[in-house]
Amino acid sequence: MRREFATTLLLSTLFSFLVPELIPVGEGVWLNIPKTGTKCVSEEIQSKVVVLADYLVISDEHSIFPTVSVKVTSPYGSVLHHSENATHGQFAFTTQESGTYLACFEAVGNSHGNKDISINLDWKTGIAAKDWDSIARKEKIEGVELELRKLEAAVEAIHENLLYLRNREADMRIVSENTNSRVAWYSIMSLGICILVTGLQILYLKQYFERKKLI
Repeated sequence: MRREFATTLLLSTLFSFLVPELIPVGEGVWLNIPKTGTKCVSEEIQSKVVVLADYLVISDEHSIFPTVSVKVTSPYGSVLHHSENATHGQFAFTTQESGTYLACFEAVGNSHGNKDISINLDWKTGIAAKDWDSIARKEKIEGVELELRKLEAAVEAIHENLLYLRNREADMRIVSENTNSRVAWYSIMSLGICILVTGLQILYLKQYFERKKLI
């Protein structure tokens, strides 16, 4: 029993401290929205990743109930979540394409009493968005087996993240090579044009001096 408890504690420690250092799993954000303007939060996420977020408007005055407009968009501009006059809410989706996902909050009307609005945003992605308690009850697992399942999910997420980074590096390398090739051709064309113009200038000056009988 003690050995199982020690193993579970060790696996929990590894999951809690090592995983967040290797992959982004969740983030709590405190936003101050100006009375006129919009405040946005963005995160670069790869495809087929679960995203779960909760937001709550914080008010110091009980007589004022500020509301906000919330809009979440994908890298290609698709609206994933839109809510008006909200004081709290939640949005969840599975990413369809890799890129930067944007969540924007805007103060609505005069509900804020001409003051800035504070919002608590709990943004989770990947394995942090999973409900491990429900998974444990559904599959009837606990202790070491549950921690191993978490570590397995973390390893898969790290592997997918590394593949994503490798693909991004390959795409950037292709773009860099294409850019270098275009610059090289542009340099060659520029040099050729300079040589051609110089030759024409020499020919023109030679003809000019011959007409003036200077040479």
